[in-house]
Amino acid sequence: MSEITNIVTPIRLDYTYTAGHATQRFLLGMAEGRILGQRCPECAKVYVPPRGACPKCGVPTTDEVEVTGKGTVTTFCIVRIPSDVLSVPPPFTCAHVLLDGADLPFFALIQECDFDAVRMGMRVEAVWAPKAELAATFESIRYFRPIDEPDAPYETYKEHL
Repeated sequence: MSEITNIVTPIRLDYTYTAGHATQRFLLGMAEGRILGQRCPECAKVYVPPRGACPKCGVPTTDEVEVTGKGTVTTFCIVRIPSDVLSVPPPFTCAHVLLDGADLPFFALIQECDFDAVRMGMRVEAVWAPKAELAATFESIRYFRPIDEPDAPYETYKEHL
């Protein structure tokens, strides 16, 4: 008899996530096709998505700020390994995008360009779901795509790596 070292079995985990006030405002903004963050009253950093408190200063963030759907790729990776849980077949590129007016990069899928053309400093914009499909979810932004703007200088995003 041989030793059993592993098994493959289906597993499912259902859970309910309760959004706080800051996350709820952010998600309602997504349903309207808007990206909402919050500004720290002490350090003035803008967090998107908002967390309800500044992680640096430890104070509540209550000033709501709308940021654009444009931003800069700060870091990225190319996913080449297939998985049953991926909604996009590899290879594809995921990136941290620093939205204009925000101080926290936003994790996003980059599309409409060769995956190996993505680079740090690349300017991109959000591609939203059609208005009829907008909902209070991150999936309201389908992905980001390159725009015809020069790459951002490294100094403008180096503190967000």
